[in-house]
Parts: sequence; structure tokens; C-alpha cells
Amino acid sequence: MKLLKTQLGLIALVWSLVLPFTVSAATKSYLSSADQKQLLSTETALWQQKPDKKLPLLQLEPKQQFQQMDGFGYTLTGGSAMHLMGLTAENRNKLLQELFGAQGLAVSYLRISIGASDLDPEPFSYNDLPQGQQDPELKQFSIKADEKYLLPVLKQILAINPQIKLLGSPWSPPAWMKSNNSTIGGELLQQHYGSYALYFVKYIQAMQQQGIRLDAVTVQNEPLHPGNNPSLLMHAEDQALFIKNHLGPAFKKAGLATKIIIYDHNTDHMEYPITVLNDKEANVYIDGSAFHLYNGSISALDELKLAHPDKHIYFTEQWVGANSDFADSLMWHVEHLIIGAPRHWARNVLQWNLSSDAKLQPHTKGGCSLCLGALTIDGQKVKRNVAYYIIAHASKVVPVGSVRIASVSSADIRHVAYQRPDGRYALIVQNLTMEAQGFNLQIKDSLLPYSVQLPARTVLSLVL
Repeated sequence: MKLLKTQLGLIALVWSLVLPFTVSAATKSYLSSADQKQLLSTETALWQQKPDKKLPLLQLEPKQQFQQMDGFGYTLTGGSAMHLMGLTAENRNKLLQELFGAQGLAVSYLRISIGASDLDPEPFSYNDLPQGQQDPELKQFSIKADEKYLLPVLKQILAINPQIKLLGSPWSPPAWMKSNNSTIGGELLQQHYGSYALYFVKYIQAMQQQGIRLDAVTVQNEPLHPGNNPSLLMHAEDQALFIKNHLGPAFKKAGLATKIIIYDHNTDHMEYPITVLNDKEANVYIDGSAFHLYNGSISALDELKLAHPDKHIYFTEQWVGANSDFADSLMWHVEHLIIGAPRHWARNVLQWNLSSDAKLQPHTKGGCSLCLGALTIDGQKVKRNVAYYIIAHASKVVPVGSVRIASVSSADIRHVAYQRPDGRYALIVQNLTMEAQGFNLQIKDSLLPYSVQLPARTVLSLVL
């Protein structure tokens, strides 16, 4: 730390002797403030100030590279799709262009539920049967339940952004596969492990037939939270057994390239993904692990990366409560997720969920009744909520394929930096304090010919 401070000090003293960076101005800039006076403002005056020798440095070092990014986005729940389909064709197209178009938010990653999530009107699977019946060969499998809302919306999104990555997550297997024959809780019966693996295969293939490619699936949403509706309790040892003996071999036999991602729950039980990945037979089929942050610390992801450096890390869910404060939510989510998660190896960041109505509907009985969507859709009216802006600060400047690079500062700010596929740099900085903060920006060994001034409690995204 002393060496770093010394280096920063020496650089600051000789900054006027360093050749200026070749870019005279950022190509894009977006500023949002906790007080909502600025929301994705493109005003440049705050960061085109004259350099000041007294200001600290924020240094970007492109030679030190970390993970490649898969994207930023939301969960497109069944309820979200329902609200979107309730818009007129003109209004829906305009909104989807705003969200997914290159000139809009450029959202690049979506999570969808395999069957129902708790933000559907009712729980369902793709193989629901009358009480007492079973269908181990899945002859009655069908994704028809998604035809009314989800599939049409996905196809329209794909027409706007054909490269968007899709992640599928199940909240529960069909009830007849479970120990309690219920959508809530229970465990997957070992006698149905093979059938459930086939269920995943059939789902991926059915989506392919609709022209929809799943980049990845998680094995189970929140496997340690069996109280939701739908839900499933799945212990780490059981997840490893299911993957190595059934799911992995089934994907291989079917020739599926869809990634298998494990865990999909909070960072406070890092022993869960480590246990699964320690199983060498399961390990060969696993791409990585997914996380939420309702409990635990985002820095805990480093423990997993240290234990299994060859496996990827994803951040797949975080909700905003309907009763939460805009300012606090913007500051917390940007600090811990938009900046924190990638700095601790996450390849994506997803908010939960894309849209709800003013009554926070729909949700299942026992499902989340306080989940605020990034959008509130009431009839033909659309309100943009805090999660809309949280994701926008990354999705608008960090395209798929960007690589996180090292960034260091002695200033009291949070920051994360990337080298984009076009060779330019993306920087997201946050001032959490109640005072304005300024800094000089250095890339490689050259100072930019201006400094950045961050007002109190703000987020700034730049493309340099």
C-alpha cells in the first residue's frame, strides 16, 4: 500500500511532463444523481474541467486484464412479458427498442424462468399432471404455457438484438418428480433424476425450435430457499450427483452447447458451489457458479475464484423493494453490483425483474409481493424505476466482449474499468460521499487533458 501511494504521489508530481492522452473528449458520458436531478444526463461540463495538480489520480492499466464480460440486464419474468404484451404494438416496439436497441440501453443479457417463477400469476411446469400420475419419458412435455406472452416478447427482443445472451433458471421441477408432490419446497426424488435431466434437454430443444438459443441454464434457482412458490430444496451433494450422473451426460448425448451453471443463490454459503465443483466428475460439465446478494458479501466471490480459478462467476439476481428509497437503492446497487460484482470476477450483472404494474402484480401465492420492476407498466403508461438506471450505467458503455482491466485510485470513489471490443475504454465511477470529489484520469502512461468532477452521491459512466 505504501509503495502504491508513493507511485501515485510521484506520478502526480510529474503529471505535467507526461504526454496527453490522444482522446480529447469522451465519446459518451452518462451521469445520474441520488437526488434524481440528473438521470443518465449526457452533460459533459463536469468531467471536462482543466487538470488540477492537487487532485488525486485514477489510473487505468489495460495491460492488466481480468474476465471478459457477457452482459448486463434483467430477468424477463412471465409477469414482465405479460405487461409488455399488454402494450400496443407501437408502444411495445418503442419500449423494446429503448431497452435493447444499440441506441437505447443496449441491454445484452436476460434471465428467464424454466416454467414459472414466483412472478407468474400461478406456478406451472412444462409437464404438469393430475395428482397421482407420472410421465417419466416426458411424453406430455410442452412449452405451450409460454406461447401467449414470453415467446412473442423474446422473439421481438431477438429481432432487435440477435446477439443477446439468455439464461434459463428453474424454480421447481414438475411436482410429481418431488418428495412432497408440491410446487413449494420438497426435494427432487433420485428416481426422477434422469427424467428431470431430460426435462432440461427437451426445454432447450423446444426453445431452439422457436428460434431461441439458451446460452446457459442454472440447475436450480435459490436451492437453499424452499419456502418460495415455486421452489425446491437441493443440497450441494445432490446437485453434484444430478449433474455428473444425469444432466451433464444428457447434454453431451444431445449435443447441447448450453452452459451448465450451479448454485444461483447468496454469497454467504460459498461452501455450496465449492462442494459441487470439488466433485471431479461433476466439475467437467460445469461452466461456473451464479450468485445473488440478499445475504453475504460480494467480496466472498474471491474465495470461490481462488478455489476454482478455471470456472466462471455470474451475478444473476438482485431485487429492489417497492418500499425502498431511490437514492439508497441507486447507491447500494451500483457500489455492490455494477462496480463490486465485476471487480470480484462476475461476468454479468442482472437485476430482478424487468417490469411489474403499480400493484406489483403478478406474483404467485407466497411469491414476492414487494418486488419493484425496473419498469412499472400500467396500461400504456411506463414509469422508469431505479433498476432501469442501475443497469443502464453499465449496459450503455460496456458491450459484450469487453474485458475488465485494472483501475487504481487514492480518491474516495468506487470505480471499475474495461477495454471494449472497439479498443476504447469504459469507466464507471461512483461518489458515495456527501461532498464533491475530483480526480485526474490517466490511461496507460498518459494523462487525459481534463479532470473529472463528481458531485456528491452520483454515478458517472464514460467511454474514452
